[in-house]
Amino acid sequence: MIAMRLIVATAFTYALGMAYALSGVAPTAEAAKPMDGQAIFRYDTFGDEQLWTDTLRMHEAVATVSPETALAVGIKVDVDALPQSVIAALKAGQVDLQDPAVTLALLKANAVVGLQGTVDEAGTLTRVGITCALCHSSVDNAFTQGIGHRLDGWANTDLNVGAIVALSPVLDEATKTGFRSWGPGKYDPRHHYFDGSSIIPLNTPSVPIVIPPIYGLKGVGFETFTGDGVISYWNAYVGVGQMGGHGSFSDPRLGISIAQSPDLVTPKLAALLDYQLGLKTPKPAKGSFDAAAAGRGGELFRNEARCSTCHQRSTFTDVLSGPDRRVPFLHDPAEVGQDPTYADRSATKQYRTTPLRGLVHHAPYFHDGSAADLMAVVEHYDTTFGLHLTPAQKADLVEYLKTL
Repeated sequence: MIAMRLIVATAFTYALGMAYALSGVAPTAEAAKPMDGQAIFRYDTFGDEQLWTDTLRMHEAVATVSPETALAVGIKVDVDALPQSVIAALKAGQVDLQDPAVTLALLKANAVVGLQGTVDEAGTLTRVGITCALCHSSVDNAFTQGIGHRLDGWANTDLNVGAIVALSPVLDEATKTGFRSWGPGKYDPRHHYFDGSSIIPLNTPSVPIVIPPIYGLKGVGFETFTGDGVISYWNAYVGVGQMGGHGSFSDPRLGISIAQSPDLVTPKLAALLDYQLGLKTPKPAKGSFDAAAAGRGGELFRNEARCSTCHQRSTFTDVLSGPDRRVPFLHDPAEVGQDPTYADRSATKQYRTTPLRGLVHHAPYFHDGSAADLMAVVEHYDTTFGLHLTPAQKADLVEYLKTL
């Protein structure tokens, strides 16, 4: 039985390797059309191997991780990158998902969403880096849990970034414990930054926030939780300082200045933005809400519940409602009943009104995930603003929010 499993695993690895060889190269951004926003989003590491490989030595850890473990911490697999022979073997249960060699084969076939790996001829993983898609793409689970067709722009609410980073062999146990405390679907972009050679502490203790979806952003403006800047500002902040890309970023408000040449991030921001702005908000599934209740909830949203005071017009946010659209209109944490800790670590010290897009697909809610479901959101604002909504009205509001 053991020999048979080894044979099957070897055949699986060979099949994926042949698919890779026949294509010539994996579909990285460099191999795609220059400034292809989708390719940049899905495959471009911006040279962040300098953090993930050279500094954290994550390639050593990833080489020992089985597909079963990877799926358990929220890593997704793109079924469209797999040859039909491999899909058939998976369906037949002939692939050993506890074998780390299969993980390397998946990386070589470029089937692991958001993770780029270089595997040499001896089958050794020598380099690893991440892309935007790691946190901001999911799959539809069409094949099985964690394996399916890509859903770009969806928050990977299963991804346990902290647990993954804690696999690094160079981090001390106290640091690993802090990362492990984040939990699935959360990340702390104010905890540290990478300057190209060292990880620089920013704030302690860590205050992780939920990984947000990035679909439906067209026309929103100042898209981060605290409105620090527009999309490309945040892409630069994350791409350089968080992902560890080889590029430049500076914000005197945060005391961060990173300069690296060549800059592999800034020239790609425009194309990346174009792709992101084209990601549409997914529509609610048929039968996922009560239409009559949602109709009543919509009236409440616009009137008695006063939700539309801040969640304005088609973007459902007031962030551009100030006298100067180049300056975000924001709210003090106390005004909206939110913990100020994360905002205090940002450039603005305030929160922007969240644009309500595809809500049903990305619980939990609020920047810190403190509202487990939509009813908890309604309850929060009912208490904060003294709305005195009845249970029936709250239920109607929830049904309306499911439609957005």
